[in-house]
Amino acid sequence: MNGTDDEYMKIVLDAIRVCARYKPKFGQGVKGEGLTLEQFRNLYREDAFYSWFGLNNPMLYAAHKAAGGMTSVYRQIGIGCEKLFRRVVKDSLELSEEDVTWSYRVTLPSGRKRTLYLDGRVPLEKIGSRDKRDRFHGWMNDSAKMLEVDHKVFENLTGTVFEVRQGYKSKGSKRQNADIANAATAYTKGYFPCAVILSGQIDNDVLFRYRTEKWSVVTGVVGAANPVISTYDFMKDVIGYDLAAFFERNSSTLQREIDAILKALLAPETK
Repeated sequence: MNGTDDEYMKIVLDAIRVCARYKPKFGQGVKGEGLTLEQFRNLYREDAFYSWFGLNNPMLYAAHKAAGGMTSVYRQIGIGCEKLFRRVVKDSLELSEEDVTWSYRVTLPSGRKRTLYLDGRVPLEKIGSRDKRDRFHGWMNDSAKMLEVDHKVFENLTGTVFEVRQGYKSKGSKRQNADIANAATAYTKGYFPCAVILSGQIDNDVLFRYRTEKWSVVTGVVGAANPVISTYDFMKDVIGYDLAAFFERNSSTLQREIDAILKALLAPETK
């Protein structure tokens, strides 16, 4: 059974409200806390070089806070939507928290073990409804055919693991290489890897590379009527929850929240 709009909105809002409290650290933050405007001005006033240039100006603090805060907004929207995605999949397919969670361990060059997590999982055998299970497996099959996944490889897949992002503007090779390594590991563990992008913001070169490496990628295109390429068609037609309609219904609340956060970030100091 799906949760209520209020339950799902709380997941997203709790994540993005963190942004309003953002304060820049200037390399001096203590215990993860950023500096207040007063602390910043004292720090820069006491530094002879910065003081000569007048860099203890409140507008510089506001600029740092806005720049770091904007990054925080994108990051926290992504975190909130990742949690929302996992909860919706769990509710819609009647899975447990353990079912929708996936991780694996790697050995670092130092010999230490590290646990890596993906953002969601659907094990086919845990989907109780035959219709839902067949529908999900059918989507996996269609997606694998589009990617030209070897049939023998596909036969050994027991479900899908997901990486969820609000967008993918970066072309950084480090992130791409990590994702491709995750995909390779997913296949060895019997899972089909899928990247879920909530917006339409993904570089075409990155999209091409991921699909070449047998990552299924669905993006935030609306109206495609194709769950193999559209996040919102996938959620509605395969998972069974109209995520686009949820965001549409609650758009005014989300916009008010972001507006308040941006005003707080653009002010030199939050009262």
